[in-house]
Amino acid sequence: MKLTIAELAKILKGEVIGECNTSLINLAKIEEAKSGDITFISNPKYIPWLYKTGASVVVIDKGLPYDKAKIKNLIIVDDAYLSFNNLLNKFSKNKISHFGLHIDSRIHESVKLGDNVSVGQFSVIGPNCNIGNNVIIMDNVSIQENVTIGDDCVLYSGVRIYDGTFIGNQCIFHSNCVIGSDGFGFAPNEVGEYVKTPQLGNVKIGNKVEIGSNSSVDRATLGSTVISEGVKIDNLVQIAHNVYIGKNTVIAGQCGIAGSTKVGENCQIGGQVGIIGHLAIGNNVRINGQTGVFSNIKDNVTLRGTPAIDERTFNRSYIHFRNLEKIVSDINDLKKSNDNNN
Repeated sequence: MKLTIAELAKILKGEVIGECNTSLINLAKIEEAKSGDITFISNPKYIPWLYKTGASVVVIDKGLPYDKAKIKNLIIVDDAYLSFNNLLNKFSKNKISHFGLHIDSRIHESVKLGDNVSVGQFSVIGPNCNIGNNVIIMDNVSIQENVTIGDDCVLYSGVRIYDGTFIGNQCIFHSNCVIGSDGFGFAPNEVGEYVKTPQLGNVKIGNKVEIGSNSSVDRATLGSTVISEGVKIDNLVQIAHNVYIGKNTVIAGQCGIAGSTKVGENCQIGGQVGIIGHLAIGNNVRINGQTGVFSNIKDNVTLRGTPAIDERTFNRSYIHFRNLEKIVSDINDLKKSNDNNN
């Protein structure tokens, strides 16, 4: 993508400070940017870089202070982070293109393909699948029977989609993620052996869902494991059988959510969070990284620690924990003093 500062300002609905006609060809980090690059600042701690960057233009929040005598070219916007994110999306559309049906792909004769579908080398689509328009399926993807994939989806190399999975529109699945593998279900018999519980359900995924590489979403024992519209899941995340994830919830890497737990809408779950099964997590819940959740959570709560407690309570308690050795020493001194007085 090649455009001028003035054209970029129009796209971002921003105000230009400086020169308007410089050509722009690339996006870059502010520390590494050079002539022709676009970068951004939304955090005040990066203001010193505003005067050192080699970028041709900086997109900046209108509320951030700066020295007008030192600036070069700026585009002032309401939210620089969001504006730059939208710009990244525009640039990224040039990176993924359709390539047609590779001669070494295998597509069952019963499959219904939409318009402008691409299927890569050694990818396989099983019987009775429905693939929507503008879907890109890259190399070495396996799609089992009776799978439905909506329009404008991208499946990167190595993705595995098990039978009966339903996927909405505009979804992205990164390399080696697995959708619809068996849930972890076993029942001990009379001699202590674990007998497998058949997993007869499926996975249902809404529109605009993105799932990172090497993440797994297990099929339900009965019914469906549900990933609702707008959910974003990072790499190395485990979603167990019959879990429900509400709309627009984001889940960071190395999280595990055990079976039959329901997570509400607009939640933010940090890295390495563990949530046990059969819980109800409310809407707008924030869970800090490495938190362990063992009980139901109400709406609009921020949690931290293991077991999880309210973040403010955790922070106050942690001050005492850090000073625990001194507190114990003080108590022992008081006991000795009391014993001596007696």
